[in-house]
Amino acid sequence: MHPNPVFRENDRGLCHTLVDQVGFGMVFAAVPDGPRVAHAPLLRHGDDRLRFHLARGNALSRHLDGQETLALVNGPDGYVSPRWYSDQRQVPTWNYVALEMQGPVRRLARDDLVSLLDDLSDRNEARVAQGSPWTRSKMDGNAFARLLDGIVGFELEITAWRPTFKLSQNKPVEERERVAAGLEAAGSAGIAALMRRTEA
Repeated sequence: MHPNPVFRENDRGLCHTLVDQVGFGMVFAAVPDGPRVAHAPLLRHGDDRLRFHLARGNALSRHLDGQETLALVNGPDGYVSPRWYSDQRQVPTWNYVALEMQGPVRRLARDDLVSLLDDLSDRNEARVAQGSPWTRSKMDGNAFARLLDGIVGFELEITAWRPTFKLSQNKPVEERERVAAGLEAAGSAGIAALMRRTEA
């Protein structure tokens, strides 16, 4: 994460929105075999908790309960070319949005895992434009129980938030607009839009 404090975002609501909108991230922890990462759907549970599930066979699954863990959500990003500045005697860089959330993890009970899966499917099915939403009621109960046996649910209590919104806030307004226009033209419309909505 970038150390420049101008890129730190203290708006917790914005962090919540990032987690909710992206809904997918990485979970990191140290295990006896070394550091490991898992990629998983993430769901906020209240203001300071994050729930996720992993395959039972995942290298992290048997070690996370009680472990200090780091979760990361990435937002839009894009390469920034020096040619977009009025003074091109600069170096290339990268604008990006990233959020680290750290804290202890506990394993979820089976009922809480089922609730997590229902909440995840409800949230994501609502984003699908056509057809009626899928629910687990469309599955055979025995088949669902077998699938449930193959995964483990977890909840991370977020004790540290480390958001970085590197959006050229260290540049004058006119330069930021030049960079946003360059990013948009290069196909990075998401990061360009965030730059235009974020005050320096």
